[in-house]
Amino acid sequence: MVVIVITSVLFMLLGLALVGGGLWLIILGGSFFYLFAGAMFLITAVLLLLRRAAALWVHAALIIVALVWAIWEVGFDWWQLGPRGGLIILLGLWLLTPWIRRPLGFQSPTGTSYASSHWPLTIPVLIAIAVASFSMTTDPHDLHGNLPTEASGTTTFGGTVQDGEWHQYGRTPFGQRYSPLDQINVSNVKDLKEVWRYQTGDVKRPDDVGETTYQVTPLKVGDTLYLCTPHNWAIALDATTGKEKWKYDANSGMNPDRQHQTCRGVTYYHDTATAAGQSCVDRVYLPTSDARLIALDALDGKVCTSFADQGVLHLEQGMKYNPAGYYYSTSPPVAVAGKLIIGGAVNDNYSTQEQSGVIRAFDINSGALIWNWDSGNPDVTTPLPQGRTYTTNSPNSWSVFSVDDGLGMVYIPLGNQVPDQLGMNRSENVEKFSSSIVALDINTGQLKWVQQFVHHDLWDMDVPAQPVLFDMKKPDGTVVPALVGPTKQGDIYVLDRRTGEPIIPFKEIPAPSGAIPEDHTSPMQPISDLTFSPPPLQEKDMWGVTLLDQLACRIDFHRYKYEGRYTPPSLVGSIIYPGNFGTFNWGSVAVDPERQIMFGMPTYLAFTSRLVPASDIPPKGQDEKGSEQGLNRNDGAPYGVFMGPFLGPLKVPCQAPPWGYVAGVDLLTGKIAYKLKNGTVHDMTPLPLPFKVGVPGIGGPMLTKGEVAFLGAAVDNYLRAYDVTNGQQLWQARLPAGGQATPMTYTTSDNKQFVVIVAGGHGSVGTKAGDYVIGYALP
Repeated sequence: MVVIVITSVLFMLLGLALVGGGLWLIILGGSFFYLFAGAMFLITAVLLLLRRAAALWVHAALIIVALVWAIWEVGFDWWQLGPRGGLIILLGLWLLTPWIRRPLGFQSPTGTSYASSHWPLTIPVLIAIAVASFSMTTDPHDLHGNLPTEASGTTTFGGTVQDGEWHQYGRTPFGQRYSPLDQINVSNVKDLKEVWRYQTGDVKRPDDVGETTYQVTPLKVGDTLYLCTPHNWAIALDATTGKEKWKYDANSGMNPDRQHQTCRGVTYYHDTATAAGQSCVDRVYLPTSDARLIALDALDGKVCTSFADQGVLHLEQGMKYNPAGYYYSTSPPVAVAGKLIIGGAVNDNYSTQEQSGVIRAFDINSGALIWNWDSGNPDVTTPLPQGRTYTTNSPNSWSVFSVDDGLGMVYIPLGNQVPDQLGMNRSENVEKFSSSIVALDINTGQLKWVQQFVHHDLWDMDVPAQPVLFDMKKPDGTVVPALVGPTKQGDIYVLDRRTGEPIIPFKEIPAPSGAIPEDHTSPMQPISDLTFSPPPLQEKDMWGVTLLDQLACRIDFHRYKYEGRYTPPSLVGSIIYPGNFGTFNWGSVAVDPERQIMFGMPTYLAFTSRLVPASDIPPKGQDEKGSEQGLNRNDGAPYGVFMGPFLGPLKVPCQAPPWGYVAGVDLLTGKIAYKLKNGTVHDMTPLPLPFKVGVPGIGGPMLTKGEVAFLGAAVDNYLRAYDVTNGQQLWQARLPAGGQATPMTYTTSDNKQFVVIVAGGHGSVGTKAGDYVIGYALP
């Protein structure tokens, strides 16, 4: 009897929760099912207390209705069916136990007790289990296909980098992340083994900001790897053994106002003008989180004092406002034509009085300013005179640039003017250059062309990724210099890099209105014919581990403002999807110029954005640290903004999985060949479950002539290899920390090919922190 009472109370509590939440959902215009389910739980609870066998019939009816409703909403998608029916089926199985059925049975005239019949409930339970089992064999999300295998393109990789080297962030100035090595290939990559492991010693500290991340891609020059760490150490390793050669600590200190504590890479330069045997013939330039650029001797890590101010270039020069921690360089500058061309990250949504997003070119030997391109004053690129300052809060570029030395252009992905979510009082230049790619003349900094991908950006849709350059060879033999620009909203723009004009068409489509009274939205927004932008969210896309948190997400879906892509921020809160985490982010995509194909990792994670009147923002806390998530204060603006992923009560995404894929594109036709779920929940749950759900990630891929794609990035801690032709996974290695960095590959003097990745974790996505650099090779 005690078991019956406890079970009845459980059903009663679930019923009350579902009835209350279900009524709220109906008032908001949502589904009636949760109210129905709650009522059935309450009826079952009463019948259990009365010890009536009808309780089993009522629950059986609930199972049948829930099954029909779930299939009607989402078909045979296991990860969508599970939350809708899992709790109901588990409780059905509990009701079938002898402890429940016996008290609900009857006693014969002879005094013998009989349990109630199980068949009325067993049959619906078995049907539901059969449907669940069938749904596990289906895959409604994956797109299967094959990329072309013939080498119909060109062997133009950019620069003069030898096949076994990796001299720049994307290997060459073109940023292709493609290596012409094929020792490791689709037939033998399964045999890849870890051969060395190095720990930098730069570990996450208690006083670090949330987004302390290890995003570096090492460079390989000669017999040495060059890399940096989150706290701005530069390190040189032996490329064969992984042994440390030298280490330099920039002593960039700590500042709680930094939004990011990271370093994506260093810049290598060989000075042909300096005589052999002298110091600093080969240099490594290290960007720091306190806005410096430091020149180091690549041989021993000592500072090259002939550069700038005793080896240090101070990037805060020329800024009208210079609050500490608000401006720094997280990405390596490009070295071209005797110049270092560099941008800078400006904290999102901190203040209306922050540093400029100016792009500058400095003499690579002396550090003297050669030109500056300030989007607030774009026509004047001659060096800024003493006493003058750059435009405050102009759109900045925090990602990596690409260079075509032959065309004399540098290609720069631009972000937005802060505050990102407030578009009032933006200048004509800001409206022109925000969230775009600009091509500048390498020698003068003059604008060659601009192509914008978001108009009047209110969503932090920076162009986040290094543009990828390749020469597109068309079927008629014509070769077009092309640029591939991945965006946060999921569009892939393929442009003629000479002019910025589209190769793959894009068009303007209507966008939602409804900005706050002080602001406005653009009535039209561009979308590429090649896009990974997801369909608009619907209530049925809301997810949860159980029926209850799914209900909570459905309620939140209706409480927020949402009208599809580009729903403007609001005081009640808006759903931003794709979110400002991006479909694509700084990891960019990899392009094989010979096969004219692209490999990438589209990620889908909705965010929310709620404007907060300045009068309602509490004073800054003493221990408050910089972050892009949570409250962004926008000091000096009429509104702050509260941002973050759209999560349910259990802190899992409110939208249903998959959240992450790997995808292949034929760039010649502009068609997506495949799109396959990527990653497991191994490191997202308390138990190391191997379920391949398709998880979010941030990081970049790398391709090789061996027809293999390598990618870490996903929030489970693995480095994986894929057959780039069809996207099928061929190999994986468990990492000791999050692999939110882009892998690279090279050969050593004995012609042995290595694959290297940094595993150090990512604060924003919550992966395990570490300080590992790991090399893999064939036995």
